[in-house]
Amino acid sequence: MGEPYVGILVNDTLYEGIPQGKTNNEAISYYRDAAMQYGVIPAYFRIQDVISADTLKVTAIIQRGHICTLELIDLPKVIHNRAIYLDHRSYQIMESWIKRGILIFNRWNRYSKLLIHQLLMKDEVIRPHLPGTYPATLHNVKQMMQAYDSLIIKPTNSSIGRGVMKLDRIRTGWKLIYPKSMKLTNKTWNTMRFRKTVPTLLRTKISRRAYIVQQRLPLATYDGRPFDLRISVQRGAGGDWQITGIVAKVASRKLFLTNVAQGGAVMTLPAILAEEYPNLDAAQVCQQIADFSLRVARHLSRELPHMADMGLDIGITKDGYPLFIECNGKDQRYSFREAGMMEEWRATYYNPIAYAKYLLDGGTPVY
Repeated sequence: MGEPYVGILVNDTLYEGIPQGKTNNEAISYYRDAAMQYGVIPAYFRIQDVISADTLKVTAIIQRGHICTLELIDLPKVIHNRAIYLDHRSYQIMESWIKRGILIFNRWNRYSKLLIHQLLMKDEVIRPHLPGTYPATLHNVKQMMQAYDSLIIKPTNSSIGRGVMKLDRIRTGWKLIYPKSMKLTNKTWNTMRFRKTVPTLLRTKISRRAYIVQQRLPLATYDGRPFDLRISVQRGAGGDWQITGIVAKVASRKLFLTNVAQGGAVMTLPAILAEEYPNLDAAQVCQQIADFSLRVARHLSRELPHMADMGLDIGITKDGYPLFIECNGKDQRYSFREAGMMEEWRATYYNPIAYAKYLLDGGTPVY
């Protein structure tokens, strides 16, 4: 019998770009290299490429060395989900595969921010690291305005900073900063000032879509700009969670968001600590962040089975205390590349393949 396939479930854009070598920020050559090391073959496909629900045959792009071919194969026994499927039918299809003995990790990788908060609140050690968070009803927004001077209001199911608003107390009342559109390409941010009455614009937004309202965290700064950390936490060859890399994201001078897609810059954490916080023990701060991130990953994976690859956004105070911001089930790994952290970037692709091989060999997740 030949080398086993590892399925990599992708969305249309990546699938269509693989034959032309146009994979944007996905470095699939690292999947290829990892597969060669672990003795498996990557098979890229979409849900609609499974041509028979009975025989579980799939038309997949098979990557052997530098050559990709389109082949009809049995659905791989282990699948790494790198796609975003939010509809109920897709979920049902994947569930039907699982009932047939297929292992899918990260099979559901877009969870409500409110759900993640509620799950983490169950852990008394994690709880002090969480911001005050509630569904953004008009009542809750008003209550939070009484309790805090700065609030973040964001869609419960968006990513990379889309739709996030900020509400700040000012001398004459309040200031709302909001994006002109929900598009990723949005470059226009508007400002609205008001005294006490929550403006119609904000009322309308939170009534038409699910948002959460959060206490704005007291993030440490670099060059006067707040920063947070993207932490890649993955299962690897031994089945346990591990820290693959930590990269800092610094907000632009024009905006409060640290997301790279919204103009944030990337740096290494040791460089920031050495320049801005020389009084802190950098090794101790990094260890505290790693320990906290691993606890979050292990807790969430007990609550949300089959998680194996996540990107955590973690802030720190000026004293180095970790603060949880959010969890991303489909990590945007290119922040490591942008920071020149090439080994970490490469490892974010190697670990899922190593974990898939572990599962193929009969291993089970370690909690």
